Amino acid sequence: MPDPAYSPRRILFPCLVAACLAATMLSPPQALAASLRRSAIVKAVQSARPSVVNIHGQKTVPNEDDGRAFKQVRGMGTGIVIDERGYIITNYHVVEGVKRVQVSTAKGKTYIARLIAHDPPTDLAVIKIDADPALPLITIGTSNDLLTGEDVIAIGNAYGYEHTVTKGIISALHRTVEVGEGQEYSDLIQTDASINPGNSGGPLLNIDGNMIGINVAVRVGAQGIGFAVPIDRAMDVAARLIDVEVQKAASHGVSGQTLATATQSEFLITAVAAGSGADKAGLLPGDVITRVGSASVVRALDFERALLGKQGGEKVELAARRNGDPIHLDLVLSHPATADRSVSELAWDVLGMRLAPMPNAAFRRLRSQYRGGLKVIGVRPDSPAARQGIRYGDVLVGMHKWETVSMDNVAFVLESDVLDQEDAVKFYVLRGGETLFGRLQVSMRSR
Repeated sequence: MPDPAYSPRRILFPCLVAACLAATMLSPPQALAASLRRSAIVKAVQSARPSVVNIHGQKTVPNEDDGRAFKQVRGMGTGIVIDERGYIITNYHVVEGVKRVQVSTAKGKTYIARLIAHDPPTDLAVIKIDADPALPLITIGTSNDLLTGEDVIAIGNAYGYEHTVTKGIISALHRTVEVGEGQEYSDLIQTDASINPGNSGGPLLNIDGNMIGINVAVRVGAQGIGFAVPIDRAMDVAARLIDVEVQKAASHGVSGQTLATATQSEFLITAVAAGSGADKAGLLPGDVITRVGSASVVRALDFERALLGKQGGEKVELAARRNGDPIHLDLVLSHPATADRSVSELAWDVLGMRLAPMPNAAFRRLRSQYRGGLKVIGVRPDSPAARQGIRYGDVLVGMHKWETVSMDNVAFVLESDVLDQEDAVKFYVLRGGETLFGRLQVSMRSR
């Protein structure tokens, strides 16, 4: 009869207990190690990566070895999804001159994109792909509270290596960078996160994974220096680029700006075009739009995204705040072009500028020799005004040989035959205490 001391059951049970104890002792450190590896940077990258796309294409450029010849080069860059229907923001130089822009998503799907519009002063552009299903959106932060020395992360198609991640800090703010003869970028974020050719158009993230900038430039000949457009500015530019008026689908008549702080963001109306749908709906400068239909609005981009796909004649419900009190309005979108267009619409269509009367007291503070002017509150991308570098905030004081104190003055210029007779019409604007001038190449076919 077997000795009970050597029972298999007696031997097996202590082994099982020991194994369980060992597992219990080893599991917590392993779990802790895995948790520590999934750092804030890892989480930030995992959150943003699905919204970052890679851009490829070929373009024709001059051959530096032979000034009379051209050559084909393969371009590359990065883009960021700003609307789930396939709208992507990137740098214009990434897609400029590229006949067939190829966009690859994080899931490996490739699409052909088309250019929607671009903004020369910031070198930003919006392209569109017909993606299905809906694309994930990146979390947009603010550049209003950036700190020199804080950690940042860049994601991009560096040298063609897709979704490359680099890390650094904010080295400085409000930089002006000259990137070529006669071309410079202003008010940029400087970072030492490695930004290489191909990173252009990609996101600059903070440690929370929020996009705080769009990488735009590399300083030629320098190492460890890159620059990005602050996100508050970039998103307002993106809003203008996807404006339904730019795409000539409809007209709303709203001009506004995003007011962003570290804790909140809101879309403030700064001007309403006379006779527009917004004017007829009862919107006023100073109103804060909070909702369009079922879409929440906290920035200018949200407002324009909510109107994508709408056509002239459609009605949309708006929620807003006026002096802190909630209001609800119905906005009927106008058709983009009608026979009885207002002066404001003509200026937008023909010149590419949205203009607003400037109060006498505000104009006098400019200490100008002129009697008055009209504030530029919008510039249509790819328009005569945009090509001449006219910016939001400029004050138009004259065209040809006439002053532009009122919208009636602009109407006189647009209705005269000078635009048909002249190859380009001279204009004068005030900016930062200086008078600047240029010549608008205007086609009057749209009058």
